[in-house]
Amino acid sequence: MSESMLKMYISFAGIIFMFVAIGLIWLSRHKLKGIIAGIVGFLAYVFMILSGIIIFYIVFSGPTA
Repeated sequence: MSESMLKMYISFAGIIFMFVAIGLIWLSRHKLKGIIAGIVGFLAYVFMILSGIIIFYIVFSGPTA
C-alpha cells in the first residue's frame, strides 16, 4: 500500500471520529441524564480531540511523492 493511500485511510478515520463525536455529544446533551451523560460526553470529546490530531497530522505532513 502506498503512503498516499495510507494517508487517505487515516483521514477517513479522522472524519469518522468527528461524526461519532457529534453523535455522542448530541446523545449526551439531549437524551441522557446524570453520570452516564458525563461519561458519554467525555468520550465524545476524546473522539473530537483524536480526530483533530489526525486531521492536523494529515494536513501538515505535506504532499506525498
